[in-house]
Amino acid sequence: MKTKTILLDHGGGGKMSHRLITDLLLPVFDNRILSRLHDGAVFDINGQRLAFSTDTFVVDPVFFPGGSIGDLAVNGTVNDLAMCGAVPQYLSAGLILEEGFPMKDLERILNDMRVATQRAGVIIVTGDTKVVPKGAVDKIFINTSGVGQIPDGVDISGHNARPGDKVILSGTIADHGMTILTQREGLMFDSPVKSDTAPLNHVVASMLAVCKDIHVLRDPTRGGVGTALNEIAGSSGVGIKIHEEKIPIKKETAGICELLGFDPLYVANEGKLIAFVAPKYAEKVLAAIRQDSVGRDACIIGEAVSDNIGRVIMQTRIGGFRIVDMLTGEQLPRIC
Repeated sequence: MKTKTILLDHGGGGKMSHRLITDLLLPVFDNRILSRLHDGAVFDINGQRLAFSTDTFVVDPVFFPGGSIGDLAVNGTVNDLAMCGAVPQYLSAGLILEEGFPMKDLERILNDMRVATQRAGVIIVTGDTKVVPKGAVDKIFINTSGVGQIPDGVDISGHNARPGDKVILSGTIADHGMTILTQREGLMFDSPVKSDTAPLNHVVASMLAVCKDIHVLRDPTRGGVGTALNEIAGSSGVGIKIHEEKIPIKKETAGICELLGFDPLYVANEGKLIAFVAPKYAEKVLAAIRQDSVGRDACIIGEAVSDNIGRVIMQTRIGGFRIVDMLTGEQLPRIC
């Protein structure tokens, strides 16, 4: 897997990304906070638990059905903070603009960011703008960072899954990835798909209101549900069993995946979460998710188990079993 140069695979969210982080980046910057490899850093300042996260967005195209790079940038960082159990509060925004980028497009993107911050209940309090010569960047790249407070009694981490935990998925998978692909390639279908980009902090707050004993939260973005589950299984030292027939996916999205040869388990999502919850609280948490507009299709798709440590096993619709490995290679670059 070692290469002399950076490949697109290194940004795909799968095995190559994981090894780039663990083999190169982590040894250079290693510390007890970073080594948790969570969606955001969790630390204490004067007795207050905080979460901090940063992300950079390079999606192509910058406008797509259901959103744009603007609201994607806001929602992405809001969601990373929410996956730590934090209440997102303040964001920064850094813009890298290509010379010649249309001013009307920039205004549209900034307005999308404004609307997204209002929906999430956060504010952008600082930022930076750089312009580079034409061709040195593709249109516009956006970095957002954010900070939020973690309520007392909340302990959410990718290391916390336990045998017996129910695995909840908050809605249909693969919508964002297939939207970007069809727009990029100019593919037209009778039933068009649209991105699921959305802030998840409100639904997480509803979940925590009924049960603070939520062990793991993860938004399955690059690498999809399959890769996210593998990361959790490895970090927590558990096995995970999921059921194919219980995984929600829209008919039109499933049809496009089948037509183009994509496994929806590895396609990116931008408005969905995975939760690991103790079995006695799972139905209450599921009901809370379904009350939110972003979680109407939520369901329990599996459970953590004490065997097959570090592996994800899926029971197929026909009753067989298959290993769901971490994504290998880059299915679709510049997805977020």
